[in-house]
Amino acid sequence: MKPSGHIDKVIQRISGEEVLKHRLRLKTTIMVVKQLALQGSSFRGHDEYEDFLNPGNVLAWIDFAAKLNDQIHGVVLRNAPGNAKYISPSIQKEILGIIAHRVRCKIREEIGDSCFSILVDEAVDEAGREQMSVILRYVSSHGIVTERFFALKSVAETSAETLKQAICEVLSQYDLQIGKLRGQGYDGASNMSGHFNGAKALFLRDCPYAYFVHCFAHRLQLALLTSAKVCDLLYEISFPYWILS
Repeated sequence: MKPSGHIDKVIQRISGEEVLKHRLRLKTTIMVVKQLALQGSSFRGHDEYEDFLNPGNVLAWIDFAAKLNDQIHGVVLRNAPGNAKYISPSIQKEILGIIAHRVRCKIREEIGDSCFSILVDEAVDEAGREQMSVILRYVSSHGIVTERFFALKSVAETSAETLKQAICEVLSQYDLQIGKLRGQGYDGASNMSGHFNGAKALFLRDCPYAYFVHCFAHRLQLALLTSAKVCDLLYEISFPYWILS
C-alpha cells in the first residue's frame, strides 16, 4: 500500500546514503593528505593501530577532524566498514600520485610552447635505490625566471644512456619536446657532464642548443670542501677539538 516502502525503493535509498558516506570518508582522507603534503610532513607512524598513542599524521588528523565534526565522526575510522576505510598506505600513495599529476599538468600549462632547461641530480635513498630528481627552469608568461621541481624517478643504474632515457620519459609524458631544450645543469660526474658519452653530450646530439652549465650548487660545494681542507681555521670550526681528539 506504500510505494515508498517497496524493497527496490528502500535499496535505492540505502545505496544513495552509502554513496554519500563513502564520498565524505574519501574527501576527508584527501584533504588530510593534501594538507600534509603541502606542509611537507610525514604520513605514516611507527605503528598504525588506531588505539596507538602516535599512529601517524594521517590517522591522527582524520581522528582530529572526526572530533570536530559529527558527520565525519560517523563515517571514518572505527565507524567505517573494514573494506572501505580509505586510509591504507596504497590509498595514500594513490591520492598523492593524483595530486602530483595535477601539479605537473599545471607546470606544463605555465611552460606552454616556451623553451625550457633541466636541472638533474641523482642520489641513493635509504633503501639503496637510485633516485633521480628533475627540475624545470623556464621563463613564465610574466617574464619571471621560474624553477619548479617536476619529478622524482627511480633508475636501475646511473649510466648516461639510462639517465637520458629516464629524463626523456619524464618529459615526453607531458609533451615536453627535446627540441625545446635550451639548457642542462648537472654535477661534474662523468656520466652526467662527460664531453663524449655523458648525458650532456647525448642531449647535445639531439638538440645542439641545449647548452650545459655546471650546477652552481655543486660548484659551491666543491669550493667549500677544498677551502675547508686547506684552511686549518675552517677545519677546526667544522670539526671541534673534542671530535679531533
